Order: sequence, then structure tokens, then C-alpha cells
Amino acid sequence: MNTPAEVTLEISPRARVDVVDVRPRVASVHGDILKHFPRALYCSFHTTAGYLDQSLAKRLNRKRDGVAPYLSFFRALFPERGGYRHDDLHLREDLSEAQRRVEPRNADSHLAFISAGLRSCVAYRQQNGEPVYFIDLDGITNGRPRQRVTSILGYNAEEEVATERMAVPLSRHPVDSVNLKDPRLGLSDRCQALITKHGVEKGRIRIALAPNEHQAGLTVNEYETLLMKHDLAEVLRNPFRFMAEKSRHLLANPRAIPNKTIGYAKYDMVRVFNELVDALGLSESVVEKILARFIGAPARRFLRMKRSVSLLVSDRDKAGHGALAEGTFQSPILVQWQQCERRERSVDITLTRFR
Repeated sequence: MNTPAEVTLEISPRARVDVVDVRPRVASVHGDILKHFPRALYCSFHTTAGYLDQSLAKRLNRKRDGVAPYLSFFRALFPERGGYRHDDLHLREDLSEAQRRVEPRNADSHLAFISAGLRSCVAYRQQNGEPVYFIDLDGITNGRPRQRVTSILGYNAEEEVATERMAVPLSRHPVDSVNLKDPRLGLSDRCQALITKHGVEKGRIRIALAPNEHQAGLTVNEYETLLMKHDLAEVLRNPFRFMAEKSRHLLANPRAIPNKTIGYAKYDMVRVFNELVDALGLSESVVEKILARFIGAPARRFLRMKRSVSLLVSDRDKAGHGALAEGTFQSPILVQWQQCERRERSVDITLTRFR
């Protein structure tokens, strides 16, 4: 039996939104190194480019045009340069002046990535002839293609090594989001401690909501707040009319809050809503609870919230020493759209080893 094998593939997008079948690319660059493995883990190290779950990809590939109509819907829902404050780079305190000159205006791509259910890390059963699409939603900036990197790890089987449960504190707000990569939570340290203790060189960390946790979900993306601090007033009153009509400014019409369809509940936008509610003295109010109910439906059904996310474990940087392999801006994010009485939620951290 072959030991797990990992390869890296560089991709140069041909268009801002590009779909690339990576399987023939891997074969052309690396030969048949992955051909004999029944399973493979596909990982993207970017927050606007990734993969669909195999089950969803299969359903889409049954149609003549494949994933194109599916992606077109989300591109229409989140139009490029749609007035997002995330794209007002002079306001981005996280960027230096040099970074502002080259930073892409890509709020629409982040939102489409999350809403369409793209993942940074997916496991596929290898099937002859079945494409595996790397989907890039922000592949060209200022007329130049961005260089993308994806890792593909072929393996035979997956063995569960260890599981730990961790409590994640939340605010009193019904709608809240938490950056699980925040050093104060210690999740990254716990993951690395598990990897080191059990000597896992190739595998993955799976972060999942505990079975008794409901009205919440997980995603992996950039945890950046500026997008949310202004656009909350213009977000998804009706998702299908976003291009044609923008909502009135929320601060100018706070009584309209319950009528907003805040589909961004799965993202960091909820923080500015929490700040606004506090400023207006509405915390724990009927208005806030009603809004949370409005948020719940799109978060569950429309935005394809997930109950788990996966992170690659690899020793590619130092042979024999496994570590989490993540992109610079990637963070696992927990979002709730209904208040948890305990003001904390439990997540299970599971380490597996590939064989």
C-alpha cells in the first residue's frame, strides 16, 4: 500500500472568475503520483478560491453547463464594486500604504465564496473521469492574474486519532460571530498540541459543532470587519434585488431593522449590528430577537451554512513534523443566528491520520 503523497499545484487564472479542473493539471505536472489512491484531500490557501463538496459538484456536473450557472447566480447577487466599504481601501486600518496600492477590491468575491458553499479543504473519493474544480472568484486584479496555490494529498484511508471538546464564548447577542483563530481562544495551540502528541504527519483537523448545538454554523474565510461596518445598511433586503435596489441607511431608519434579510449572519457583519443595537439601547429587545429569526432562515437554507470545517495537517515544511497548513488570511469562523442560553457553544476538534 502506498504511503500518503502530497503535491502542490500553482494555478494562474485566466479570468476573474475561473474554473479549473485540477486533475489533468496534476497529471501533467506530477505524473500519476496520485492515480492509485482511492481518496484525495484538496486544499486551497485562499479566501476567494476553493472547492465545492463532492456531492454538490456531482449534482451540478450532471447539467450541461456544470457549475457556471450556479456561480453566475452568486455573482449577480454580489455584484463587483457594489459599493462595499471593504473596498474603500483608504479606510482599511489593517493595510499599510504599500498594501493599499495593490490590495484587490474583492468584497463581492468573499461574500460569494461563503454564500455558494465553497470550502478551503474538501475530501473526494477518486473516480475516473470525474472533474475536480478549483473555483477562483477573484483571479485577476488590475488586469494581472493572481498566483494561486492548491495542495492535493492522496491517501488510502483515514484513521481517527483524538477528539477534544472546546467551549467557545459568545456575546449576549442572538447573532454573533467568533474568529476561532483568535489566539485568546487557544484553538490553534490545542490543534498543534494534538498533532505533536500523536505524531501525525499527514492528516486533517476537523472542527465541528457539537451534536447538541443548533442555530449556528462554521465557515473558513478572512475575518475582516470593515466590509460590515457600513454595508449592513445595504445588505440583502431581498437577495434577488440587490443589484437593482439598495436598502435605506439603517441608522436613518432603525425601525426597519426587522425587515432586513441579513443573510450576512454567517460572516463578521453581525458585529456592526451588535454595535448598532447597543448604541440604540435595544440590546435584549424584542426588535433584536425578531431580527435574529429573520436571519435564521437564510443562514440555514440560502447561504449553505456548514456544521464542520477541515484544516490540512502536513509536514511539507519540515519532514516528519506535522503542522496546520493554512493560508495567511484564512480563519475558521463560528456564527450563531440564535442566542445560546449558556453564552458559549461547544465545538469538537478531531484529529485524523491519513494512511
